[in-house]
Amino acid sequence: MPQGYGHVHRDVSLGSGREAFERATAALFGWRMHEEAGLTVVHSGGKPTAGIIAVLRAGWPLLELTIPCRVVYTVDENDRRGFAYGTLPGHPERGEEAFVIAMTETGDVRIRVRAFSRPASLVARAGGPLTRLVQQYATDRYVTALRRLAHG
Repeated sequence: MPQGYGHVHRDVSLGSGREAFERATAALFGWRMHEEAGLTVVHSGGKPTAGIIAVLRAGWPLLELTIPCRVVYTVDENDRRGFAYGTLPGHPERGEEAFVIAMTETGDVRIRVRAFSRPASLVARAGGPLTRLVQQYATDRYVTALRRLAHG
């Protein structure tokens, strides 16, 4: 993780077995994790693949955050799937966030979220430590949503 950025790390069990893994990865690649966490997602094409742009929106019509991102890589292995996106101009922060779901040898299905960011907009800079708490809150909402979706 780069110096000079705030870091967020989560490594959480979502359940166990191939069925939970498949449900969780389908939810991740269908943008449902983001939607269940309360975001609106507009993207430039289907499931996350390197290069597509996704614009996430949070808040209310008169007080809405526009959060543009570009998918920078994907992971598509038998027991490990996920993607990462980087921020684009107009995002309140500058950085990247990765979501990787893995099934261990014992069948435990885990989500690993890794992010680094720093404020990019005036509002995010003015938020100081509150900005970091908002990112941690959003990450916790992603994990909670994905845990629920993995269980069907």
